[in-house]
Amino acid sequence: MSTAVDDDLWSAIGDPTRRRLLDLLLADGTATATSLSEHLPVTRQAVAKHLAVLDRAGLVHAAAAGREKQYRVDETQLARAVAQLAEVGNTWDARLRRIKRIAETIERNR
Repeated sequence: MSTAVDDDLWSAIGDPTRRRLLDLLLADGTATATSLSEHLPVTRQAVAKHLAVLDRAGLVHAAAAGREKQYRVDETQLARAVAQLAEVGNTWDARLRRIKRIAETIERNR
């Protein structure tokens, strides 16, 4: 693959709560942990921990907003994740086409 897969990035995205947080941030532009927790069945503290994981992976960035932090998605890093996913998908599509050709060859030779 030409695009290196970033395990930390995919570990961060792999969690359903973190994916939901990304969805909410993409829809709203920016939000605080408190406002995000209103949309999820987890506490504000849990949301803050998930946001910290996303921040370490570079998927979100925070800016001080009074007593809280205002989070936004890093679209460049998200685009990087999309590119990696597309690359993995293309790789597997090619592998499956090769397996199909082998199976068809075996079937023809029977």
